[in-house]
Amino acid sequence: MNMKRLHKDQRGLTIIELLVLIVLTGLITAAVTTTFFQVFDMNTRTANHMSAVSQVQQAGKIVSEDILEAQEIDDSPSGPEEFLKLGWNSTETHEIIYTLEDGELWRSESINEGVPETTRVAEYIDSDQTSCVCNCNPCDCAGKVLIFTVTATVGEESETRIYRVQPRSGT
Repeated sequence: MNMKRLHKDQRGLTIIELLVLIVLTGLITAAVTTTFFQVFDMNTRTANHMSAVSQVQQAGKIVSEDILEAQEIDDSPSGPEEFLKLGWNSTETHEIIYTLEDGELWRSESINEGVPETTRVAEYIDSDQTSCVCNCNPCDCAGKVLIFTVTATVGEESETRIYRVQPRSGT
């Protein structure tokens, strides 16, 4: 048999060296894993925040455009989900009703008292922190400002915007 023998100056790994190697490998693995999950969590939070920002911007844009057209504003809901009612006359009579249902803001538009067309404006809307206040009487909004506050919450991230819009005066 030809076995290789260790000389006195040649040694293998001792148990202590092997344990130190295992501990160091574990620490490096833990550090890499922690960093990975922190980056992943930050990306998720950033994406959630951007989604919330997008939803409040979308809601603010569409509601503001309708308020600018409005000659009649009713911000006192007639039903549990009705949020805001707007109306105006151009060549046609428009009636728009906004509702908040299960975190979604819906817009229902009826032209000349026809069948309403309903579209979703935004989602993740927090109904407890979303409001629309106008200190004017219906049909008399000249010089008044409607304040539309909207909050969207996605995951643990939320965004709130306040829109101050002056409707056109009634004709």
